[in-house]
Amino acid sequence: MYTATAEFDVLLPDDARSLKGKRGYVRPIIAALRRFEVAAAEVGELDLYGRARIGVAAVAAGPGQVTHVLDTCERAVAGRPEITLLSVRRRLYGADD
Repeated sequence: MYTATAEFDVLLPDDARSLKGKRGYVRPIIAALRRFEVAAAEVGELDLYGRARIGVAAVAAGPGQVTHVLDTCERAVAGRPEITLLSVRRRLYGADD
């Protein structure tokens, strides 16, 4: 069994100047990620209006499968035209970790 996590550091548009405006951008991203059968949530930058950190976790039988899931999630986030993906941080955990 392998577990993988990814953190997406996202820059939001200028009109996300309130927590309500920020939530309007973050919620659809998290909903789209959950369609890939992963756990997804806003995990950082909670008090900053123009930034968000979104975390994703996936579990699979093999490392290739879990890496493929994270690749798909990253493409989904990077492909959203209204935001800018600044960085991605990944971790892979195996049975020996």
